[in-house]
Amino acid sequence: MDQSLQSELSAQAAGMSHEAADCPASPGEQPSGMKPGTDLRRVHCDPNFWYPVAWSRELKSGKTIGVRYAEHPIALVRPEEGPVFALEDRCAHRQVPLSKGRVCGQSVQCCYHGWAYGRSGRCIDVPYLGKGKLPNGVRTYPVLEQDGLIFVFPGDPEKAATTHLPAVLARVEDPGYKTRRFGKVVGCHYSFMHENLMDMNHQFMHMKQMGQMRPRFLGQKREAGMVEARYSFARTSGKQPLGEALIFGERRDASAKFADRDVMTIRTVYPYQTLHIQTGDADPVMDLWIAYTPQDGEQLTNRTFGLLSVKRPGIPGLLDLAWPFLVAFTERIFAEDREIVELEQQAWRDLGGDHNLEVFPVINLLRSLLAECGVQPEPEKPAGEPAVAASAPLETPKPVTASAAATAGGASPGGDVVRKTGRTRRRKSKADATSDQKV
Repeated sequence: MDQSLQSELSAQAAGMSHEAADCPASPGEQPSGMKPGTDLRRVHCDPNFWYPVAWSRELKSGKTIGVRYAEHPIALVRPEEGPVFALEDRCAHRQVPLSKGRVCGQSVQCCYHGWAYGRSGRCIDVPYLGKGKLPNGVRTYPVLEQDGLIFVFPGDPEKAATTHLPAVLARVEDPGYKTRRFGKVVGCHYSFMHENLMDMNHQFMHMKQMGQMRPRFLGQKREAGMVEARYSFARTSGKQPLGEALIFGERRDASAKFADRDVMTIRTVYPYQTLHIQTGDADPVMDLWIAYTPQDGEQLTNRTFGLLSVKRPGIPGLLDLAWPFLVAFTERIFAEDREIVELEQQAWRDLGGDHNLEVFPVINLLRSLLAECGVQPEPEKPAGEPAVAASAPLETPKPVTASAAATAGGASPGGDVVRKTGRTRRRKSKADATSDQKV
């Protein structure tokens, strides 16, 4: 989505300078870090990170909503008092979604028979049973609320306390910036989104919105868990769109005065992406933070969550007045990006796998990073041997100690933080899990 941003300053892929670009792979060669024969579009996200699942504004006080991480439905609950908590979205009785229930104090009550669950996931009341006969409960997830987003930690809850987000995402708390929150469900694997944002040569596609721009590749960087690409741009023809003018705070033409003046830096810091644009040592004119949360078991659909902060110009109130024009501009860019990545996903389906011939070195670095950091599928077994799951399952949640939960709650000082894990049951086997659900 930040693609919209990109588009704003972006350009058509005419000429490219590969300064400081050391090639990690030849065109079409599988990037390092990927097991032989691995299809990147089958690599799942590592669940041991914080993933946004909803906007804070979506969850009203005293209400519950249903969200997803991959194949896992999750009920978010906001009591009238106290922080948000998250449970698997099913009643242990008849598997009815708890997100259809009602909030009662610090618990949620199933809409079917009134079974109630506290923030620890324990079943705390069955109206027609004695207190000594309560069944086991449901899984609970660590929760973090920051900068207008609600995050869950779908992996090992013991790792939640030591896995942190930046103190502030984009420039949400900076009064010198105005921030737009955006995002939609996109029908593609998250890796297509990472590639789309990092490869500014795709601005050729945005020619109608942006005019013709020449991108210049300034270099790349690869560190543990991170890939970075840097670009500058020069307009070769066409009029500057209003949305871009709002971002830069000035009108620009195709003269040499404005060519290659600003630097756009794009990073994938797994599993998130950032993009910012600045001139020299000045504050960025735009700062973007974006994440892609899988929405199905195969992780071929994602929900995009983006925070786009634009620097306020010197004239007070100007950006607020013109904000609808910037929103419309970025929406048009995102619509084009969404269409193209969904076409890529459809081609993957039609061809039965990833046949991409990648020639841009930094994208091969990115593909390598996503493969290394993600959960790669197990190699296929010879005929006659037992089948192996396509990807590693999420780790069974373990209880988090009170001290660990407290540490998690203070990990991100930039937001109104909530991390509550409570007790979570351990499943020893599928048979135990089934019996746990019986009264």
